[in-house]
Amino acid sequence: MAREMGGPDKVQRQHDGGRLTVRERIDRLIDEHSFHEIGTIAGKAEYDADGRLSRLTPANCVMGRARIDGRAVIVLGDDFTVRGGSADATIPMKPTLAERMANELRLPIIRIIEGSGGGGSVKTIETTGRTNLPGQLGVSQIHYQFLVNNLGTVPVVALGLGSVAGLGAARLAASHYSIMTKSTSAMFVAGPPVVAGIGQTVGKQELGGWEVQCKAGAVDHAVETEEEAFQCARRFLSYLPSSVYGVPARGERVDPVDRSDAKLISIVPRDRRKVYRMRQIIDAVFDKGTFFEMGQMFGRPIITGLARLDGLPVAVLASDPYHYGGAWTADACAKVVRFVDMAETFHLPVVYLCDCPGFLIGLEAEKSATIRQGVRAMAAINQTSVPWCTVIVRNSFGVAGALHVPSGRLSIRYAWLSGWWGSLPLEGGIEAAYRAEIDAAPDPKAKLAEIEARLNALRSPFRTAEPFWVEEIIDPRDTRRLLCEFAALAEPLLTPGPRTFAMRP
Repeated sequence: MAREMGGPDKVQRQHDGGRLTVRERIDRLIDEHSFHEIGTIAGKAEYDADGRLSRLTPANCVMGRARIDGRAVIVLGDDFTVRGGSADATIPMKPTLAERMANELRLPIIRIIEGSGGGGSVKTIETTGRTNLPGQLGVSQIHYQFLVNNLGTVPVVALGLGSVAGLGAARLAASHYSIMTKSTSAMFVAGPPVVAGIGQTVGKQELGGWEVQCKAGAVDHAVETEEEAFQCARRFLSYLPSSVYGVPARGERVDPVDRSDAKLISIVPRDRRKVYRMRQIIDAVFDKGTFFEMGQMFGRPIITGLARLDGLPVAVLASDPYHYGGAWTADACAKVVRFVDMAETFHLPVVYLCDCPGFLIGLEAEKSATIRQGVRAMAAINQTSVPWCTVIVRNSFGVAGALHVPSGRLSIRYAWLSGWWGSLPLEGGIEAAYRAEIDAAPDPKAKLAEIEARLNALRSPFRTAEPFWVEEIIDPRDTRRLLCEFAALAEPLLTPGPRTFAMRP
């Protein structure tokens, strides 16, 4: 009876909507035949006059232990075929026990989310005879506690595979890595019928579709199919330890450490007004095919993801000059904070490919409190203790440029021949600093050009290297070899255990 879920008609409706059932999802996510289900027959039973079981409506949470790539994990999923995944059909201790098992057994947890999963629907008021107080004493508070505690203890992956609202949306966001399916999922604090109550008439996709949520940074990634979502979840976990009490495991060593890509010597244009593809540099210097990007549509001046160097997992930060020239926006700063917090939590060395002309400037930058978000990023970077290596690919200017390394501790730093840095860019600054001299000149434009040429002659990166203000200027083609050396130096320094602060979503 439990395995019939909501019944044949509800299962068919799920399939007709292009979505798998919760049990099908779990089977496709995990290693074959590895699911050890817990609480299979928990639910609402009905008995006849003789005390014989006549019907069982199972709780709409399926959970238990399993394996992914041979490693033990906790999996729980919402069963949308039973009351649409709402809390009316949930036994609260089932999802709470799953979170507790992950926390206390120190195992990664994967949440398959479809539904609201909150305190109940409007109908609950009538069925229980009372209203729910959010955060009331009991299982509710314990569940919220584990949602937060697990972020600082074990890898948390959340898959939004249908309509997700309320607590379901919070469970999706309270993760280290979240995924939506493009055509069959949506996420919102409250769905269209509730939003209509405040005078906004919008559809599911317009309100909380994948483009909305990925651009806002509420969800990390979106894929076409559920199978792709399962593949992403498995791959993400492969870079991380099972908990903070371990360190990331080395993968296969299949890419030569001394591999050198000739295109790196000329990939950065000599014309500094021209952009280039940072992802091509990423592909060239990290182990082939290992870069796993996260949050591509949010905070786009910064690229974040996981990769390997000679098999060793690392966290990758990289500037993207295609977006505001790589200048840090408020969103980019928020993205940096969350990402370096995750790297610190799971003991991942950080590699930063830097091309940052500073914080974004202008009215919109001020309205979005870019400087406030920027100093939060500064605090997050400076609070890290994991090994850190920076390659200055081109720009490093101002306060945002200063954030290319943590302050007050050793980090390994290299600069490419294309390095170009300063307290602030000359553009616009010369007019302010040399205003009187320019205004007094017979030809102000010629004088401006003369001063600019004079100052630029002093900006060779080699002049910075002479007083040891930059440690090494390298041939870009040596970057991979030097980064692999960094990863080897970092490996014995990684220290298992919880950090002084837990990651926040």
